[in-house]
Amino acid sequence: MLMRMSESPDRISAVPAVLGWRLLALVYDLVISIAFLFAVSALSLAVKPDHRPVEPGTLGALVVFIALWAAIGAYAVVSWRRGGQTIGMKPWRLQVVTAEGGRPPWRALLIRYAVTSLSLGAVLLWCLVDGQRRGLHDLAAGTLLVRRQA
Repeated sequence: MLMRMSESPDRISAVPAVLGWRLLALVYDLVISIAFLFAVSALSLAVKPDHRPVEPGTLGALVVFIALWAAIGAYAVVSWRRGGQTIGMKPWRLQVVTAEGGRPPWRALLIRYAVTSLSLGAVLLWCLVDGQRRGLHDLAAGTLLVRRQA
């Protein structure tokens, strides 16, 4: 299914992205995410008086986990909102859009991230059976991941 969407004054063509393109983008974004994990972990060590890692199963461990989840989520959501794509999506010409081809609202992008991360990415498998190749996170958020044509 070929879709027309607008980007600035020019018109471009795009098709729904297949699972393979999504996974390639995730590999690239994994590298970026590791940098965020290091930064949040370093900050958590710096703010502790003894500069030691948090003990598993403690309130401190929960706070660090939430901070890690929020940092990666902020990267994804802000990237999707600014240009429709994360750094990992750019080489593959992938872009998150609304069903009409526009820029998704903040709420939709937050839902998209929350559903994806809470399912540990399993929602991506739905794009193998959906006619528009949407994952369950796209259905929940009202978004579509497209691959722009060169």
